[in-house]
Amino acid sequence: MLARSRFSPVRRHAGPAAIAVALIAAGLFAPLQFTPLAVAAGDEAVATAPIPQAQTAPAEEATTATAAPQPEAPPPVNPELKAKLDGSRPVVIEGERAHSDLLRKFYAARNYDTVWDKQPVQVEALLAAIGRAEEHGLNPNLFHATLLQRRGAALTPLDRELLISDAVLGFADALGRGAVPPEERPSTWALTPGAVDTVAAVDKALAEPDPARAIEALAPQTPEYTALQRAYAQARTPAPVPAGRGQRVPMQQPGPSAQLKELAVALERERWLPRHLPATRLWVNTEDAHLDFYRDNQKVFSTRVIVGQVDKQTPEFETHSPSVLFNPPWYVPRSIFVKEIMPKLAYNPGYLAEHHMSWHAGTVRQDAGPYSALGRLKFEMQDPFDVYLHDTPSRGLFAAADRRRSHGCVRVENPVKLASVLLNEDESSINRKVGVGYSHRQELAHPVPVFVVYQTVTVDAGGKVQFHPDGYGRDDRVWQALNRAPQAETEQIASVSRPRG
Repeated sequence: MLARSRFSPVRRHAGPAAIAVALIAAGLFAPLQFTPLAVAAGDEAVATAPIPQAQTAPAEEATTATAAPQPEAPPPVNPELKAKLDGSRPVVIEGERAHSDLLRKFYAARNYDTVWDKQPVQVEALLAAIGRAEEHGLNPNLFHATLLQRRGAALTPLDRELLISDAVLGFADALGRGAVPPEERPSTWALTPGAVDTVAAVDKALAEPDPARAIEALAPQTPEYTALQRAYAQARTPAPVPAGRGQRVPMQQPGPSAQLKELAVALERERWLPRHLPATRLWVNTEDAHLDFYRDNQKVFSTRVIVGQVDKQTPEFETHSPSVLFNPPWYVPRSIFVKEIMPKLAYNPGYLAEHHMSWHAGTVRQDAGPYSALGRLKFEMQDPFDVYLHDTPSRGLFAAADRRRSHGCVRVENPVKLASVLLNEDESSINRKVGVGYSHRQELAHPVPVFVVYQTVTVDAGGKVQFHPDGYGRDDRVWQALNRAPQAETEQIASVSRPRG
C-alpha cells in the first residue's frame, strides 16, 4: 500500500487548484502513471482496475528521503558492564569461566543495567537454591558457589554482579537443558528437551514471588525424576562409622560411591528428555536392551532387542515411526560392505549370489526373504543415523545376556507382535501380509514417537530404582563433565560419529 506523504503547511482557505500548484512546485506531487495488475501467482491472471503508481522522485530529493537519520540506541546504563561483555571472547570472571552467550543476551535486553544491587531478597533466595543443587545431582561449584561464599564481600561490585547472574543463568540452563547441553555432547547423544529459552525463563522467574522455586521448576517434574532424587539423597547420606571403646576413629573423606555417580548421571539424562513425553510412544533402552510400547502412558508391550556392539554403538535420539515395511530388502551400508563383505568376496567370488545379494545402482542389495538381515519386518524411522527397528533371522541371539551384537540398528525379538500393536491389527493379519512374499508398506494411522535412550538407572512402575551395567562406558564421561573444574577451559566431550547398522 502507498505510504502517506507529509505535506508542508498550506493556507487554510487555499482552493484545490492552488494547493495542487503548491504541491507540484514543492516536488511532492506529480502526474500519475497507470499499469495493469494481475492477481498473485497460483491464481488465474485477471485484469483489474488500474492503480496509480507514483512517479519516481528527483534523485536529490530521493536521497534526502532515504538519508533520514535513524534514532540512536540509548547509551548503556553501565558502560563498564558493557565493555566487560563486548566482543566474542569467552567471559572469565575471577578466573572462572562463564556462560558468555547467556550473559550477553541477559544484559543486552536490559541495556547493560545491573540487576542484583536492586534485588537483594531475590539474590539470597536464588543463591540458597544454588546451594541446594546437590538435590539434583549437580555440583554447586558449577555455579560459582564456593567463590561467592568465600570472596563475595571482597569482590568488586561488577564481578559480584556478573558472578551472580552467571550462577543463576547457569543453574537454570542446567535444570532446563542439562548441565551437559546438546552442543557439548557427542553428535550421537542427540536427545534434547526441545527449545528452551534460558534467559526468558530467568526473566519470568524474577517476576515471580518465589524466583528460586520458579527456577527449580525447570527440572523435570516426573515421578521418575523424583524417585531418582530420593535415591540420590539416600546415597549421599554417610553411613555411621563405628568407634572402638575409648578411642576415636579419624574421619575420612571417601570419594563418591559408584551408585551415587550412577544416580547423578541418571538425573542428568532425565534432563535431556522432553518435559512432557507423548502418551503413546516406543521406548528403547539400549543399556538393558529392551523395547517398551506405551499407550496412554501405560506399558502395553515389552520385548527384548539387540543393539549395537561396543564399537558400533546405537545412538541416543528421538524420532517417529510412520510405517511398517513388510518383506524389506536390505541395502548393505558401504561400511559393512567394505569391512566385512569385500574380504569374503576376495576368497569366494560367489559370496553375493550365495547370500541372495546383487548389485543395484552401485549398491549391494540383499533380496527380501527369511534370509534377509532385516528379517520379514522393518519399522521405518527417519533420523540422521539411519537407524531403524527390524526383525532378524538370527533368533538365538535374543537369549544372550549381552545383546550388544548389531551394527547399530535395533533388532526386535517379537516384531509380529510389535506390528500388531502399532497397526492395531491381530497377529494373524500381520502374518498374512508377510506371507504375500513381496515388499509392501503400510502407514500407521498416526506416526508413533520413538525414543532411543541409554539409561543405566531405571525406575519401574512401582517407583523402584534399578541399576544396570554401563556396557557402552558412557557414564564416566557424563560424570566428569558434571564435575569439571570451574577454573578449567570449557571442556566439551568430543563429538564422535558412529556407523549405523
